[in-house]
Amino acid sequence: MQLTLHADYAFRILIYLGSQPDGHVVSTEEISQSYGISKNHLVRVVQTLNQHGYVEVFPGRSGGIALARPANRIRLGDVVRAAETNLKVVECFDETTNTCPIVPVCQLKPILGEALNAFLAVLDKYTLADLLGSRHRNGLVKLLALSGARK
Repeated sequence: MQLTLHADYAFRILIYLGSQPDGHVVSTEEISQSYGISKNHLVRVVQTLNQHGYVEVFPGRSGGIALARPANRIRLGDVVRAAETNLKVVECFDETTNTCPIVPVCQLKPILGEALNAFLAVLDKYTLADLLGSRHRNGLVKLLALSGARK
């Protein structure tokens, strides 16, 4: 299973924001430059994160984005569910578009369903805060050249 760039960028945005001092507002341009990824892609991901209450958007020239809730209240599994538009691992997961003729007797679908649920269950055990422990945060700040790393 491979997550889409949308989910990947959602995690990157949340990690970046979580690495900031509490309540610090940053621009998508700043995040784009730090990761070396397209600002246009980030804007769409920010919209998704905002719709699901993970980030708050502050419009205007001096606006930007910030976490909308504490990092310990952002479950990684929930982020994947919000950012991934299609968690249908194989065609037969979608009853409306399925064309596989062996679905009535196939045992692959329930096994893959169990595997997907296990994948999400592992992610559900962790929060953004788990990714931002003090040991990890210091490294993130340095690598992303955040204001906290500048002296």
